[in-house]
Amino acid sequence: MKQNISRCDFLRVMALATGAFLAGCQKIIPLTPTANQTAQPTQAPIPTTETPVVKNLAAVYMTTAISAAGLLKIYQTLGRAAQGRVAVKISSGEPGGHHFLSPDLIAPLVKEVNGTIVECNTAYGGGRANTAAHERVMEAHGFAAIAPVDIMDADGTMNLPITGGKHLKEDVVGSHFANYDFMLNLAHFKGHAMGGFGGVIKNMSIGIASTAGKCLIHTAGASS
Repeated sequence: MKQNISRCDFLRVMALATGAFLAGCQKIIPLTPTANQTAQPTQAPIPTTETPVVKNLAAVYMTTAISAAGLLKIYQTLGRAAQGRVAVKISSGEPGGHHFLSPDLIAPLVKEVNGTIVECNTAYGGGRANTAAHERVMEAHGFAAIAPVDIMDADGTMNLPITGGKHLKEDVVGSHFANYDFMLNLAHFKGHAMGGFGGVIKNMSIGIASTAGKCLIHTAGASS
């Protein structure tokens, strides 16, 4: 029997299903609200008929304080201090666009770790396809004003072996990758035509790949 369902009811059902999935697959630890925030009342967990049993759950920290102070607190809460020469991987964003993290948002954290903001050139045309143009984008978007900037494939590439890879046996990254002891990954959520969305994994994998490395990844190892 065909049954009509309103858009609101559909979204409500999807939200409940998503909440049930997350409740079964990860442990979310909200941070204590800051002095400028009001604590939200605790809600009872959504009952589920079948909850997956997952062992050794990783702790996932979440904050509603979308601010420089909130980002710094997330870092401090992790208890993993950046050491040595620290690279801070971001997405610099296309020239003229707005799809990148605000320099004002990340500046205190970058300063805290004494980091260098790093990126690699793109594999397509546009304003980030070569080092000189990419550095101009970094300056125009405000990143060069808060920390040193390094386009990691400016002086060539290096190969990182991949153990057990199905399509790729190595990842070709910027040669400056070897100059760092620690990498802090600051990724923003974005839509992506091929992958659905881009986030931390994309920012850390294809994000540190050189132009040739990006070609290898996009073609599943067929072309560099």
